[in-house]
Amino acid sequence: MTSQAEHVQPPGLVRVTELVGVSSKSWSDAARQSVERASKEIPHITGVDVLHSTATVRDGRIVEYHVNLKVAYVVEPGWIDV
Repeated sequence: MTSQAEHVQPPGLVRVTELVGVSSKSWSDAARQSVERASKEIPHITGVDVLHSTATVRDGRIVEYHVNLKVAYVVEPGWIDV
């Protein structure tokens, strides 16, 4: 459990970044890995929106699962590099 609020308190700012995740296991694994990796660089991720899912097929089998997603995160004061 963290001490961070789930949602930004006004006046606040939330930034949204688009990511692409890839997995050889599943679409949900691709999304999970993307969020875990992003959280190492981006603090205070509060939500994720999966935009769409695609896959690479070889010899009639799915070999890579791809997800395009957006992550939302709280921007701390003084941290804006717009």
